[in-house]
Amino acid sequence: MTKILVIDDDVAINELIKINLELQGYQVIQAHNGTEGFALAKQEMPDIVILDVMMPEVDGYTVAQRIRQCEEISDTPIIMLTALSELKNKVNGFNIGVDDYLTKPFELEELIVRVRALLKRASLIPKSSAVRDLLTYKEITLLPETYSVQINEKVQKLTPIEFDIFNLLFQNHGNMVSSQKLLKEIWGYEPDDSVETIRVHIRHLRSKINKISDNKNYIETIYGGGYKLNV
Repeated sequence: MTKILVIDDDVAINELIKINLELQGYQVIQAHNGTEGFALAKQEMPDIVILDVMMPEVDGYTVAQRIRQCEEISDTPIIMLTALSELKNKVNGFNIGVDDYLTKPFELEELIVRVRALLKRASLIPKSSAVRDLLTYKEITLLPETYSVQINEKVQKLTPIEFDIFNLLFQNHGNMVSSQKLLKEIWGYEPDDSVETIRVHIRHLRSKINKISDNKNYIETIYGGGYKLNV
């Protein structure tokens, strides 16, 4: 059974999320502060974490950062719940490695849709890899089992989202992939502030790929259009 960890100090919201996710057939574990939440994440190894930002003592950003730095759970998808709607706050979360954002107050139906989308993408084989055959082209090889990319003899591990983005660009190498297509293929819906969401992930992805490519700029930005992988 899919296991979801909910970390939120608001008892009423935490319980409401738990009840509605259990009605969808998920197993739900609850934590009411950041310290307890991170400990449970390591202990229970959940399939997804739903994480509030504004918590006393240890906030959600810190918990997300600790999860990303913990090797055993570093790939766990994270949805962040926040009353902070400003774009800069979302960018901060994406910089840490948060997969998705939902601004309070939110509709439970929307949370469920986003949970399903993340779980689908975070299956044992990334969604984009599962439906396409090309894993090697010239000097680039995709390693879906470890969410990694190999260029010549160097290997770089990516987050699941970064891997899916690179894979989609890889399958369409030489051709532009629009921002709209990226959103549809990777997220399965259109998140708020979608353009900035993609820019942040592309920036991180490009930085990691440059580490193993002798700074060759594989990922080209087509301004006003999208992105293209040049091999």
